[in-house]
Amino acid sequence: MRALAGKVAIVTGSGRGIGRAVALKLAAQGAAIVVNDLDAEPALAVVDAIRAAGGRAVACNGSVTAPDFGERIVRAALDGFGGLDIIVNNAGYTRDGVIHKQSDEQFQAMLDVHVTAPFRILRAAAEPWRTMAKAEAAAGREVIRKVVNISSISGLGGNPGQVNYAAAKSAVIGMTKTLAKEWGRLKVCVNCVAFGFIETRLNLPDDHPDTHAEIEGRPLRFGVPAGFRETVTAQIPLGRPGTPEEAAGGVYFFCAPESDYVSGQTLLVSGGLGI
Repeated sequence: MRALAGKVAIVTGSGRGIGRAVALKLAAQGAAIVVNDLDAEPALAVVDAIRAAGGRAVACNGSVTAPDFGERIVRAALDGFGGLDIIVNNAGYTRDGVIHKQSDEQFQAMLDVHVTAPFRILRAAAEPWRTMAKAEAAAGREVIRKVVNISSISGLGGNPGQVNYAAAKSAVIGMTKTLAKEWGRLKVCVNCVAFGFIETRLNLPDDHPDTHAEIEGRPLRFGVPAGFRETVTAQIPLGRPGTPEEAAGGVYFFCAPESDYVSGQTLLVSGGLGI
């Protein structure tokens, strides 16, 4: 029997990169997935891949920063699959710059996507989960649910040029620890995964065509200079960046039954970088 059979999971930002790998990993273990991306095309491709493999998936697309998005994606899980067991708050991006060149809007954008959006999603899940936990307790059943928030080694140790991103990713860790204490009585384990240098479009060479994107009407350029990639890679004890599939493995651990008594923790998935 697959480890997550009968479970329902939300994975934000799951049309590409780490989120896509997480969605496919959880689906392969039997979970029904609510896939999300800013753009419909990559999200629907993930839905199609899951269904082609015999799994269940629906899409709930759009920006996680929209004020009503938390309610909308939780409702997509409840209406589409009749339950909700796992929330992976993965959606996000970077807008780097040294502090004297950062605008208020640039700083706030990172708080909106990495902190406020997960807060709204988790707040929307609170009442359904309270109701479920009360009914399960009355029936003498214990059902463990999971939240996995995504942080970064920047949130643990800081990173030049990322005062906005590092501040947001550090806040995610505080949110995780607080909800682990609030929601333990609901049988919800809340954990965090902090990634190092993973091969996504955020870390591609800056001349790569896939580093161009548009987020909420604003053209953005991701990627890093080749020299920076070489410098960071040289600092990784395992000697290379991680793959999205390896990153997804850390998220899966916190979703799996093997972590049913683990809560409030931050797992560093970095190949040894930042330890």
